[in-house]
Amino acid sequence: MIKKSVLCIALLAVSAALATAVADAPRARDFDFTYSAHIAELPADAHRVDVWLPYPTSDENQEVTVTEVNAPFPHEVLKESKYGNSILHLSVSDPKVHDFDVDLKVRVRRKEYLHNAFASLRTGAKGARPASVAMWLKPDRLVPVDDRIRGIARGVTRGKKGDLAKARAIYDYVVDTMAYDKSGTGWGNGDIYWACDAKRGNCTDFHALFIGLNRAVGIPAKFAIGFPVPPDRGQGEIAGYHCWAEFYLDGYGWVPVDASEARKHPEKRDYFFGAHDENRVQFTLGRDIVLNPKQAGDPLNYFIYPYVEVNGQPFSKVTKTFHYKDQEAPAKAAGR
Repeated sequence: MIKKSVLCIALLAVSAALATAVADAPRARDFDFTYSAHIAELPADAHRVDVWLPYPTSDENQEVTVTEVNAPFPHEVLKESKYGNSILHLSVSDPKVHDFDVDLKVRVRRKEYLHNAFASLRTGAKGARPASVAMWLKPDRLVPVDDRIRGIARGVTRGKKGDLAKARAIYDYVVDTMAYDKSGTGWGNGDIYWACDAKRGNCTDFHALFIGLNRAVGIPAKFAIGFPVPPDRGQGEIAGYHCWAEFYLDGYGWVPVDASEARKHPEKRDYFFGAHDENRVQFTLGRDIVLNPKQAGDPLNYFIYPYVEVNGQPFSKVTKTFHYKDQEAPAKAAGR
């Protein structure tokens, strides 16, 4: 009888441990994503047309397969040299058409990115910093690290010991100070001065401020951009991009942050300091992007939407649409 009781207790303990492990395991989401670009009203003297689209790839947080590329002209997949972003490039001479479409169909398995085991990190812990991390301390065109930004960062982090405490103070400052507000103009460029002065904007502005203040106190921070997927499973159109950030802790590694989502969802403030949910897909990293082949125009502020040049000049008559469909989503009933 005693042996049976011991066995039952052991089995219950194993079951509880397995249940805890399942509950703590990162969530995952499987969906199809369609990226469509329409190039319209090409001029009659369009001798050369170049189109660049961001081309998503797999990493430790997402498994991505581009299942189909629909384009009327030859195309290739290349990488730019600074961040390693993949790019779909299409080029045509004397296209003899006034408009055309380019579509990407993508299968995505996105995992929740959890990296928040801070209790194990000693204050001021140090470790060998990979050489590749140093680039994320450098300024961007709209995120300079100058005396003004260093002054704000020092004020925000005053009295904080260690990079973790400083990064949390910066995160709290951004969430408390910035309003998620896309009214009027000026927002959406990821201009840290705009963020400091206007104290509002979208995810690009939130994370410009977070990244710049971290870099100003010596904490590497990087910018990532992709698309959000509505939390409710189903299918539909996505209005536009979403971006987020990560900061680097010596002796620990990269830590995910989403300050704008924390502002919109105060109940998840602690969660988004150390996590990205599974309701997204990442396309590119970094700012001031020089494409491959190199564009004739200026480096791109960030690269998420189609970029087109006609005869070596930026061309703006480009529309884009984005759709998602969860792989388990039931088909809509006829007539609805």
